[in-house]
Amino acid sequence: MTLGRINKLETFGSVDGPGIRFVVFTQGCPMRCKFCHNPETWDFGAKSPNGADNGSFEISAEDLLKKAIRYKPYWGTDGGITVSGGEPLAQIDFMIEFFEAAKAAGVHTCVDTSGVTFRRTGEQFTKIERLMKSTDLLLVDIKHIDAIVHKELTGHSNENIIEFFRYLDSIEKPIWIRHVLVPGISDNDEALTRTRDFIRTLHNVKRVEVLPYHAFALSKYQELAIDYALKDTQTPTADRVKNANEILETAKYTGWMEK
Repeated sequence: MTLGRINKLETFGSVDGPGIRFVVFTQGCPMRCKFCHNPETWDFGAKSPNGADNGSFEISAEDLLKKAIRYKPYWGTDGGITVSGGEPLAQIDFMIEFFEAAKAAGVHTCVDTSGVTFRRTGEQFTKIERLMKSTDLLLVDIKHIDAIVHKELTGHSNENIIEFFRYLDSIEKPIWIRHVLVPGISDNDEALTRTRDFIRTLHNVKRVEVLPYHAFALSKYQELAIDYALKDTQTPTADRVKNANEILETAKYTGWMEK
């Protein structure tokens, strides 16, 4: 039995996949995205960067599923469980146990991941292959299509992330792509066009969404004594959001998924 370290639970999520979702936010993430709105989930242990207790807890897959199943009557035909983070795939052994148990219980499973831990070799890839067998849908994002800018924005290159997209396409695993639109970083037309051209090479995309950047998490960074690099960045205008939707062709994706 593997214990998962969890930051928080959301019992009636409506924006993390189809329908009403029981959303699990895992603790720990190797990335340091400048626009991250959950910095309290970065550290893999029980302490935040300022040394305070981050409120995370450990739980078995069996006990977590019991908590989720209590809310199954509210999910309808489309809802289920979504695991977000943090970075869920950084706790892949726990994820395998949790999702295999969820599928055995007839639950729709979804994981919200950056793909940063993906490697197409060795034991890690074997575990990914196993996890995908019990995963119905993935929520993924292209933080920036340019590898250099991506590293400046997140602390990591996007090369293995792009490879993760290609792998998911090869196994025909349904994905929803979400693109955070950050003025001055990911909202220029050249980057958006390159992102669209990459998306066009994929055959497993069921939805593309533009998420306008906002600074709602600023207070979290202040509490954790973390410098917030984008504190002077404004929310994109309605015109820029519309422009991004048009370039990324979001209207042509229906959001259809396999049950």
